Amino acid sequence: MDITFIDETTKVSEEKIKEIENLLQFAADYLSLPKDTEMSVTFMNNAAIQVINRDYRGKDAPTDVISFALEEEGEDEVPVIFEDDELDIPRNLGDIMISIERAAEQAEEFGHTYDRELGFLAVHGFLHINGYDHMTAEDEEEMFGLQKEILDAYGLKR
Repeated sequence: MDITFIDETTKVSEEKIKEIENLLQFAADYLSLPKDTEMSVTFMNNAAIQVINRDYRGKDAPTDVISFALEEEGEDEVPVIFEDDELDIPRNLGDIMISIERAAEQAEEFGHTYDRELGFLAVHGFLHINGYDHMTAEDEEEMFGLQKEILDAYGLKR
């Protein structure tokens, strides 16, 4: 999978980016995604993610992770569908934005490491751009169960 990383904070080390990349590659393999799948991850601060949360979700507060799934249709959008043999373009899942400040706050609040929280948020956002959600109790059980499976199988436990 091709992952583009953007660090708007300039505070995320290359080592930490590589760790998140390895985790997301593992998650992609876990879901049996095609190797030419693409996505992006942007690391930002609370102020930047608050603007996105306000503008796109109507919630004027910082959040931990926001996902924009490219394959998800909005209310008035028409689906773009190509026959498999029409174009040979990679599947682009979408974009994940993670507040590293919120990740640090939540790691302390939940009593686990920053690495675990950052990994949790990356996988959580990854599942969202792969069509998983937690709007109903049934969907939440499925998504959170898969999230735990992936994190445990990777070795990133609480």
